Amino acid sequence: MPEAHPTDPPEQIIAERISAFNRSEFAQLLGMKITKANDGYSCVEMDCCGKKNPNSVAHGGAIFALADQAFGIAANCAGIDRVAISVHIQFISPATGSLVAIAHRIADNGRYSTFRIMIYEGERIVAVFDGVAIQVNPHKGKKYIQR
Repeated sequence: MPEAHPTDPPEQIIAERISAFNRSEFAQLLGMKITKANDGYSCVEMDCCGKKNPNSVAHGGAIFALADQAFGIAANCAGIDRVAISVHIQFISPATGSLVAIAHRIADNGRYSTFRIMIYEGERIVAVFDGVAIQVNPHKGKKYIQR
């Protein structure tokens, strides 16, 4: 992942992170695409084609991976490094088509951030994913992010 520099504008840092996440091997393998992201928010799309279980619906692992990608970029796109320490997913309904994961940061105490990711097929909720991330380099982001 490219190292951000204090003189880089926040938009450049975000664009570099989005590009790195989109180029990752796993994202490419599953056909995931980040369509929008900023600090604490993301929108990621993936088609279920080729990712179905024996019941001809989206595999739970594929849905989880989509939610995790949305979680990861929402937590990491603005120059602060965070890693997941806890996640939970609740599958609501089966899916067979295009999925969209929308992530929002719902709490942040400076070191720990909590995110809720909603996964949709059209207007229908497919799953709800909650994740907690911890900041792994607490001093790095201070020079890049203004709150």
